[in-house]
Amino acid sequence: MNLETTKKKRTYDAIVIGSGASGGWAAKELCEKGLRTLVLDRGRDVRHIEDYPTASKAPYDFEFRGTVPLRLRGNHRNGWALNEATRQWVLPEDEQPFIQEKPFRWFRGYHVGGKSLLWARQTQRWSDLDFEGPVRDGFAVDWPIRYKDLEPWYDHVERFIGVAGANDGLAELPDSISQPPFDTSCIEQHFRDSIRKHYGNERHVIQARCAHLTDPQPVHYQQGRTRCMNQDMCNRGCIYGGYFSSNASTLPWAAKTGKMTLRPNSIVHSIIYKDKKRFKNKARGVRVIDRLTGEMIDYYAKIIFVNASTLNTNSILLNSVSSRYPNGLGNDNDLLGKYISWHNYRGKANAEFEGLQDKTTSGRSPTNSYIPRFRNLYNQETDFLRGYAIGIGGGRGMVSETDVIGDQLRDNLLNPKPGIWHISSWMMGETVPIESNHVRLSREATDKYGIPQLIVSCEWTENDDKMVKDYIEQSEEMFRLAGFTNIRAVDTHSPPGSDIHEMGGVRMGNDPATSLVNKWNQLHTCKNVFVTDGACMTSTGTQNPTLTFMAITARAANYAVEELNKQNL
Repeated sequence: MNLETTKKKRTYDAIVIGSGASGGWAAKELCEKGLRTLVLDRGRDVRHIEDYPTASKAPYDFEFRGTVPLRLRGNHRNGWALNEATRQWVLPEDEQPFIQEKPFRWFRGYHVGGKSLLWARQTQRWSDLDFEGPVRDGFAVDWPIRYKDLEPWYDHVERFIGVAGANDGLAELPDSISQPPFDTSCIEQHFRDSIRKHYGNERHVIQARCAHLTDPQPVHYQQGRTRCMNQDMCNRGCIYGGYFSSNASTLPWAAKTGKMTLRPNSIVHSIIYKDKKRFKNKARGVRVIDRLTGEMIDYYAKIIFVNASTLNTNSILLNSVSSRYPNGLGNDNDLLGKYISWHNYRGKANAEFEGLQDKTTSGRSPTNSYIPRFRNLYNQETDFLRGYAIGIGGGRGMVSETDVIGDQLRDNLLNPKPGIWHISSWMMGETVPIESNHVRLSREATDKYGIPQLIVSCEWTENDDKMVKDYIEQSEEMFRLAGFTNIRAVDTHSPPGSDIHEMGGVRMGNDPATSLVNKWNQLHTCKNVFVTDGACMTSTGTQNPTLTFMAITARAANYAVEELNKQNL
């Protein structure tokens, strides 16, 4: 077989790098529009239902009742996933080392579907209060889009994935196309009533919207999904498809078109760019290292979507060097990899409540209550920029008196009684992007595939510290006014990256001098390359960002097809 024949077999209309939430949406939209699309993922294949080995298992189905033996723990940093039910998702220690110039936690999902199998499934829209934040206070560049640009794409995504929750009529948190919400516990209802009594319309406790099906529509049955069963075992993979993941939803939908080729075990080395006149400043394709064989293979396409997750997207573009782009693809302004940001989860609070002794909870809920951002919405009223949202959860556990022995101890353990009510909260603050928070490639260290290791250099700022302090003060006040006792609100001092919402480095903007991609998510100087995952974010807002990533991706993919049909790409 000659070189031209093999090259033809490796040529597609589009290539999507990454199969997580945004990559899955790129694949769906491009395949639906008739493009032969290659989807690359660096990890192993995970087939919906077939490859969820621990889904729906009871504790007694596990050899060690969920605990991982010491001999198998190693030095994994993914402690949040290190139990028998989710150990299959943990990244092997030697897979992709990186250099922490400053402490940073980088959680990854290296398997088909990525972190869409592991996310918290929270889906809150942005408003113009978020998109206008940077231009209003002068930190970061202006977003090139506003809510009206994304509103129809929020609608488009929500109808397809399914979102449960109430619509609350709040300017700071636009309503969604939603299905019936889950029930709220009585302790959360008590807290909501107290907030309404003491703060009026200045603060609101609502139920957080989540990507779960409570009233499946025909489009969801067509995906092979059905109603959420409230098992609350989501991070194992859901055999019902009750929550949205690429594996249950967008990837099978793309596959049904016959236009998708999925290639797992494909580590993207770089994007291929050759400065030749006939390519008209366009990338030619993607260079891949086969994870199993070590073979380096080039694939070609007319358009390329980079959805490898924020830090890896930055890494790939930084490693895509050529005579035209010696510092990384599209990096004429030397801003690639800079202005990395994330969410501030450092603040935590909890308390107890002695009332409601005649009530308890029944069953499980996959979501929680939520206080949308209430600081600096319209005016700069604090000594820190932007603001934070607050997650709220509460319940009443079962307890057994254990300060006895013999038959009485046995009876107590077998017959626990309801304990006192407890409530907890956690902040999700907006980290203001600054240039010094960045990633770059090492000139000396490589991983086992020969790819330069990523150096992560990110740290908290005084603005973040002030925001945590305010959260602690406000949480203590709100809990006290609600009649809670044993209130404890703390700064955990967790390092950046602890809650996986990293964003930026390839930010959107109107000016090529201050941004990397335009309002359609095209690299300013290489317009057949689109970046639509968290790397494109100009600022972070306070909402969980995945819904916005998906809406941005769907919008950009449809634009890319239109431009391709006009022969502009």
